[in-house]
Amino acid sequence: MAKAFSMKPRRVPLVDTPHRKIKTRFPVPESLPVIESLRKYEPISMTGQPLVLWDHGEGAYVFDKWGNQWIDWSSGVLITNAGHNHPKIRQAIIDQAQKGLLTSYCFPNEPRARLAELLVEITPKGMDKAFILTTGAETVECALKLMRTYGLKKAGKGKITIVSFEKAFHGRTLGSQMLGGSPKLKEWIVNLDPNIVQVPFPDGFRTADTSFSLFEKKLSELKVAPESVAGVIIETYQGGGASFAPAEYIQNLRKWCDKYSAVLAFDEVQAGFGRTGTMFGFEHYGIVPDLALFGKGISSCLPVSAVVGREDILDLYGPNEMTSTHTGNPVCAAAAVANIKAIMDEGIVENAAKMGELLHNGLEGLKNKYSPVIGAHHGKGLVAGLHIVKPGSIEPDGDLAWEIVNSCVEKGLLLFAPVGFGGGTVKINPPLVIRKDALEEGLAVLDEAIEENL
Repeated sequence: MAKAFSMKPRRVPLVDTPHRKIKTRFPVPESLPVIESLRKYEPISMTGQPLVLWDHGEGAYVFDKWGNQWIDWSSGVLITNAGHNHPKIRQAIIDQAQKGLLTSYCFPNEPRARLAELLVEITPKGMDKAFILTTGAETVECALKLMRTYGLKKAGKGKITIVSFEKAFHGRTLGSQMLGGSPKLKEWIVNLDPNIVQVPFPDGFRTADTSFSLFEKKLSELKVAPESVAGVIIETYQGGGASFAPAEYIQNLRKWCDKYSAVLAFDEVQAGFGRTGTMFGFEHYGIVPDLALFGKGISSCLPVSAVVGREDILDLYGPNEMTSTHTGNPVCAAAAVANIKAIMDEGIVENAAKMGELLHNGLEGLKNKYSPVIGAHHGKGLVAGLHIVKPGSIEPDGDLAWEIVNSCVEKGLLLFAPVGFGGGTVKINPPLVIRKDALEEGLAVLDEAIEENL
């Protein structure tokens, strides 16, 4: 079970800069009744994050009610790409709510139409249709169904194998956890689908061999015939470590899927809409997937997601055969349209690329400074992962990673709990509107936190 953050308030150093303010003990004593209520009425699984009781956000900052202010390096788990409380997104939500249309099931509504059209317009040629959903996991479930259906209609009952990657994370629903690469997340599943197989992810750290021949070799070892593969699903970067595959590997994967008529689905839930310094993360690889799965940063706030891809795949099901109760909720869709337009019109992608260069230069410096405990630094744009390890090994050190995060939060730098293999990755994901001085201050705080815990 993951380590819990202490509910006992303690004195921490006071902080007062233009970007950070810590004025109270932490956790704030006055926040405890709300936290205790949540612990009483919610599952224990909801208790794993630092005990910051959010009151409001603005740009790259999160505030509580008691005068504390954090530089946000969480983005609410990679959601607030356009920043917290973006005025155009907020106004779009208000305007749609005031119209009095808050839901419409699958009956047509204008915001859904605008969002679907916009998603097709901004994605590459060949991605012809958009199916709007609610969560990232829902897009993964949809992709699983579409890949299997495509395989069955393409070649008959034998083409049903789905290939995913070790250490992958695709969500917490049944299908998405079977596609995921963490054995721990599948311990409770009694009958694992034998036609979902995992191959090593070529991160160049824990999988040193990054050649595409390893993909083919692993399938051979698993006795999987390439002709039986209906689809391959891959995270644009592995969320648990911000780890990208080599571009050549992905280009070979694209060719392999074309050769064997397998659907290539990219899980862009964490990567899309500027996060990696390009509008879509798959652009780094120079390929176009058959399906792209979007969520999180698509709206910078409300729950909305989308599967965008080839018409012949998305049209496999007839009227009323592939729907969702909240598909294209008008308020959520309006927020997503405003968010995408803000990202495109306000230079937010460009800022993510520029600030990303600064971030990764700084993190590489920290890796060199603390090389015994930072085994690798991965990422692009404004997503990064510091892989914390036990000295002289690649074994994750989840305890040290946890202490680093805890120290950062107490100093006014907000991160979520460590993630990835062994809970050993400190994940860094500021809103894409963050500015140089705030980013540099965050790097200095992270440096202090690491040094204090060695």
